[in-house]
Amino acid sequence: MTIGVVCGGVGAARFLRALAGIWPTEHTVGVVNTGDDTVMHGLSISPDLDTITYTLAGAIDPERGWGLRDESWRAMEALARFVPVRPAGSGAAPTWFNLGDQDLATHFYRTARLAEGATLTEATDEIRRAFGLPQRLVPMSDRRVTTMVTLLEEGIEVPFQEYFVQRRHGVPVSAVRFDGAADAVLTDAARAAFVDSDAVVIAPSNPLVSIGPIRALPEVDALLAARRDTVVAVSPIVGGAALKGPADRMLIELGHEASVVGVARLYAPIASTLVIDPVDAALASAVEAEGMRVVITPSIMSTPEISNELARRTLAAAGIVVSG
Repeated sequence: MTIGVVCGGVGAARFLRALAGIWPTEHTVGVVNTGDDTVMHGLSISPDLDTITYTLAGAIDPERGWGLRDESWRAMEALARFVPVRPAGSGAAPTWFNLGDQDLATHFYRTARLAEGATLTEATDEIRRAFGLPQRLVPMSDRRVTTMVTLLEEGIEVPFQEYFVQRRHGVPVSAVRFDGAADAVLTDAARAAFVDSDAVVIAPSNPLVSIGPIRALPEVDALLAARRDTVVAVSPIVGGAALKGPADRMLIELGHEASVVGVARLYAPIASTLVIDPVDAALASAVEAEGMRVVITPSIMSTPEISNELARRTLAAAGIVVSG
């Protein structure tokens, strides 16, 4: 039996790690958001793919939650010497997007393989095997999709990484758009994960900019809706707040409710069940009123025991019983 997981960023990485505690890793497929992907210093960077890879490999920096542990920053420090001589209007030597020395090796490899004609799916599989991962990780598409964010006060549209990293996701937004999504297609592996898996889990990721780009691709919502009874979502909102990142603020700024009820309204067309934390138990009936069943279980993955139980209860909601 295979489990497909709709993934974006840290929440998905932690859920996949939890799932590995109760389920054979070789029977897991993570379909990963690539709307965050960018090109920096001429390098092809896939932040969500890398965060998930590093987390599952036990190589993630535990304090930052991104990049590699025991990292050094000599390349970025050396790059700073060029900033004073950079001509006005030049995009050379940006220093706002930090890349560690070890992390650069991943981007060097991905960039070289793409330049040789490899697909992002092929490069991703090679990187995952280089890190010794049995879990399959697949990009949502081999074509470029770029998440664009409109900044409310400035009235300009910027790529997601400029909003998230350069501006530290500290400015209000008025719109999100997925450039290229209409012309992109699911990878064959991603489509198989949505169609052939015995259950699909929507990981506790930002529903707007982590799961949203995947759902923006043609077919995705229809494929998930067709098997809705075996699609289970884990809420990334606990007690009205995001555990990490700007999901709660973005929901409010874009006209949604920053609660498990707001999450239910977004996911009800494609998922039958929402997993919520006990802190939100009082909202269970409101979630059910949106057309979703409710599973209440601790969802803050603070210990292996809590994480494993979350994964077990999530699979059970899709009809897959795991003993233990």
